[in-house]
Amino acid sequence: MVKQRVSYFYDTDVGHFYYGPGHPMKPHRIKMAHHLILSTGLYRKLDVYRPHLAAPLEMTRFHSDDYVKFLSKVSPESTRPFLQQMAQFNVGECTDCPVYEGLFEFQQIASGASIDGAVKLNHGACDVAINWSGGLHHAKKAEASGFCYINDIVLAILELLKYHARVLYIDIDIHHGDGVEEAFYCTDRVMTCSFHKYGDFFPGTGAITDLGAKKGKYYSVNFPLKEGMDDASYQSVFEPVIEKIMEVYKPTAIVLQCGADSLTGDRLGCFNLTLKGHGECVRFVKGFGVPLLVLGGGGYTIRNVARCWAYETSVVLDTPLGEDIPYNDYYEYYAPDFKLHLTPSMAMENLNEREELERTTQEVLENLSALKGAPSLTLQDVPPDWATRDAGAAADAADPDVRQMTDKDGAEKAEHPAEFEPKEGAMDTTD
Repeated sequence: MVKQRVSYFYDTDVGHFYYGPGHPMKPHRIKMAHHLILSTGLYRKLDVYRPHLAAPLEMTRFHSDDYVKFLSKVSPESTRPFLQQMAQFNVGECTDCPVYEGLFEFQQIASGASIDGAVKLNHGACDVAINWSGGLHHAKKAEASGFCYINDIVLAILELLKYHARVLYIDIDIHHGDGVEEAFYCTDRVMTCSFHKYGDFFPGTGAITDLGAKKGKYYSVNFPLKEGMDDASYQSVFEPVIEKIMEVYKPTAIVLQCGADSLTGDRLGCFNLTLKGHGECVRFVKGFGVPLLVLGGGGYTIRNVARCWAYETSVVLDTPLGEDIPYNDYYEYYAPDFKLHLTPSMAMENLNEREELERTTQEVLENLSALKGAPSLTLQDVPPDWATRDAGAAADAADPDVRQMTDKDGAEKAEHPAEFEPKEGAMDTTD
């Protein structure tokens, strides 16, 4: 078996952003996951890159010009001139998307890393690309939503579509991947597939009857679930659906959003998955051997998010990890047992009855059978990669919006991956 090449994108500043007191979204979790990847030695098997900062122009490939401009200008010190736009774009104290220090830079890091991963995959420079800071699936064309402001997933898929006729997006976050589905609802170039809690739960979308529209009919796949989903039940629906999609759609690239809020014990979630059950989805998708972009997403019990994404990095690398958490700068977070894996809650009832899951699976498979075969497209006149369009230009002639990179595919490679060990100083890092 040929060993897969894995690119990993990390910016040392990504863990230092702070949404505000009491806010459940904590970018610090990405830093904690990175420390586990360092302390377990997994980084030695990764090609580690510092991503470029996505320029506003790149973001407007999907988002509206006025929305991106607003995000780039607003700050906690200057909200008064933007009050009307804040209401228009669902940003501010009365929403779940506050204005915080460095808001736009965090979006640049997350989006730049996902775009860079797509560029690497497009050029065959790796088989799998990982960006744990990405996966911000709720952001809309001109609206922030669900802690998400810029939809790095849509931007990465648009990059992949330059070289790939068909891209499959899979979402295992507990929340419906509504922003990505909405972006591609009327096209057959992208199939979206989301497994999520449905009903009285954010964002309230993702019914099984939401199938896509126009040319995209049957290319949106939704699998609604109830509370208490466990490993065995999840695997029983995930694998047959994904296998059928691979059979009928034949994607040439896959984007997998690995939101960790579907894990047991999540602060906002209500599923009962362990790391092994969640990670089995990664293992299954990786097994198809299709170019794969792996992204983060939700996850609000941050010690478990770090466990999950470090473990799933090991799954991508086919490198087993020991049960004991190795000592690292955040070792005390893993008390009292200091173990890697999670134990499912015995008190949580699985409300997903087997018969109901079988009926839903059958309905999803029947919808997929309605497809007339994989859509084809002749790709011509491929646009230049965003991160390389200024390659070779003199520094004084470069676009000032674009951070100049040393790697030919748009990302700065570490001479020694441990140099990406982040600095101290994050605030409010409690769960």
